[in-house]
Amino acid sequence: MALKRIGQILVDLGLIDETQLETMLEEQQARGGDLLGRIGLSLGFYTDEQLGEALAEQWNTTFITLYDQEIPTDTLRLLSEPMAQLYRVIAIKMSGNRLTVATAAPQKIQIADELRTLLGYEIDIVVATDPEIDKALEKYYSSDIDTVESLVEGMEKDAELAAQAAAAASSGNAFDLTGIEALAESAPVRKLLNMVLLLAIRDGASDIHFEPFEHEFRIRIKADGVLFEMVPPPKHLAVAITTRIKVMANLDIAERRLPQDGRIELTVGGHPVDLRVSVLPTLFGESVVMRVLDRGVVSLDLTKVGMDDRMLRQFRDVIVRPNGIVLVTGPTGSGKTTTLYSALSELNTIEDKLITTEDPVEYDIDGIVQVPIDSSIGITFAACLRAILRQDPDRILVGEIRDVETAEIAIQASLTGHMVFSTLHTNDAPSTVTRLRDMGVPPFLITATVEAILAQRLVRRICANCIEEIQPDADILADLEISTDEAVTKKFYRGKGCDKCNNTGYKGRLGLFELMIVNDDMRDLIMRNASTEDLREAARKAGMVTLREAGMDGIFAGYTTAEEVIRETILEA
Repeated sequence: MALKRIGQILVDLGLIDETQLETMLEEQQARGGDLLGRIGLSLGFYTDEQLGEALAEQWNTTFITLYDQEIPTDTLRLLSEPMAQLYRVIAIKMSGNRLTVATAAPQKIQIADELRTLLGYEIDIVVATDPEIDKALEKYYSSDIDTVESLVEGMEKDAELAAQAAAAASSGNAFDLTGIEALAESAPVRKLLNMVLLLAIRDGASDIHFEPFEHEFRIRIKADGVLFEMVPPPKHLAVAITTRIKVMANLDIAERRLPQDGRIELTVGGHPVDLRVSVLPTLFGESVVMRVLDRGVVSLDLTKVGMDDRMLRQFRDVIVRPNGIVLVTGPTGSGKTTTLYSALSELNTIEDKLITTEDPVEYDIDGIVQVPIDSSIGITFAACLRAILRQDPDRILVGEIRDVETAEIAIQASLTGHMVFSTLHTNDAPSTVTRLRDMGVPPFLITATVEAILAQRLVRRICANCIEEIQPDADILADLEISTDEAVTKKFYRGKGCDKCNNTGYKGRLGLFELMIVNDDMRDLIMRNASTEDLREAARKAGMVTLREAGMDGIFAGYTTAEEVIRETILEA
């Protein structure tokens, strides 16, 4: 049955009249689609409590006041602080397997689904006002009811949990699946895993590692390209935690000898998050790595990837050409995919057919046909690319050129009037030409098709809250090839470390780019099998800024540190 509109409910309750409703609708249009109920509230037409009652009627639930609720501590503890803050909910009552939670946004129906997935309980929603939710969050969670440390400490002291784990593993490696599954579904294991996931997502982590060793089970989170270790949970719960992850990712919990890949889809803080799960059998158990793909955080916009205005103009001039190949190079995790997606988003118009083949498809983009690679059944980049050419595409993204077969088909595609985007793993832009030659691509085909090569790196950005000017060590100056006299005229910075950056001195990342446009002079050099150094020299004469030079600009502008640039870039010969 269709829901009754909130505006009509407010009129039926006598809180507003038709004229006020018209005013609210006009204001909603002017504000770009804000929630109608909130708009009437801001205009002073009714109170928070009256809006709450209207929302409760709309969603066929109950309106409650939180200030007079006596909530048992055990019930509050069912939701960790990160979970309560992210979803803006308060646990009210537990009855059997049903948990009642209060929210000021019952229209976010995914909240109940997510909490059901994370907690394993059936969820009932009641409505409270926004101010009361704020007060309750401050009252009950200001002292952090649970932290990862306190949860781990409690798990270590939990004799019943230890006994369960011992019983499940009593047959050596022949694990009792029923016992392990029951352990994986236990409240402490669920709570710890939920807290780790929500903290990682909240802190903008890119990967979460669960690593079994002989005497410990380690959890590490990668944020801004660097791994940080969390408090390790008890070793005897390693299998329970990995089993819980496998259950969430719909993987085979009975299979512990083969690698497995899966996916967990969540909606956290109002935006979708994909967790790509990779399970790898090791000597001491299964290692699990979760890649966090937060679609709400990544902005697929070329103006926001970090190129300067001049380079952005050059790159845009290349990607709109009717045919050719544009390559983006760099190590894993350097942002190549984000740059290419941003380019495709800009080219995604009704006039052009865009098709991608990726391993895996990382972000869904409306209007683009995206094909996942599955080499286990013969769907390789080369096989996909052949099929794509029969789909009448205008622009094609090949996730990665891994072999000469894929390279040759990509070249044929560009020669027959398609613009092809792809990635390679090389140190810089000029060495990409050498890499293609080494793969077996003839020089005349490289010169005929490759239009531009973009090399990129990501360096950590200095935390704006604790930045300070410093005098660099002599070793740092030597690595940067800066003399002491020259250093006096330059400014160097670092982050001292504060609460906002977890005392690392860094917050966020900065892109460094090296764009080599292949001009006629470079084509002559490629045809003559010129060295990487000759190509680099020609590119620099044509105006190319190297990765190291881009890094130096970032150092002196106070964006990043010398150590980061030295770590991520090489000195050109």
